Amino acid sequence: MDRRVEEEHHEPQSVGDIMTRPPRTIDVTASVMDAATLMREGDFGDVVVLEDGRLCGILTDRDIVVRVLATGDDPSSVRVGDVCSRVLTTVSERDRISDAVRLIRAKAVRRLPVVDDDGKLVGIVSLGDLALARDPKSALGDISAATPNI
Repeated sequence: MDRRVEEEHHEPQSVGDIMTRPPRTIDVTASVMDAATLMREGDFGDVVVLEDGRLCGILTDRDIVVRVLATGDDPSSVRVGDVCSRVLTTVSERDRISDAVRLIRAKAVRRLPVVDDDGKLVGIVSLGDLALARDPKSALGDISAATPNI
């Protein structure tokens, strides 16, 4: 069988097969405005927050709205580290997709940072990534695969 055909029919087995890499990152000292600009330019809704090059949090577009804009704070003066979520659940790139699904359900999160065997950040897996891998014809799979309407 042609190798291309085999690859086309390859079912993703691990988180590493479906994660977004490289992860989008920002330093803990950056402003929320910098994070929002990065999100807009890259057309994504989250950034992984690093402190001294190490994983320390995640900031989503919703965090910006709820924790900064809705409180009347100035996004150009608020630091990412002050409003990001710091309680993180991570998965290994070797973990099975079903393990990531269980974690997302149990922790009620939409994104999981992915680490390698040394604990180094290598990617991020989202609820949408999991939907596309598990059931691409589902409503969430359709939405996740759709071209953004920006």
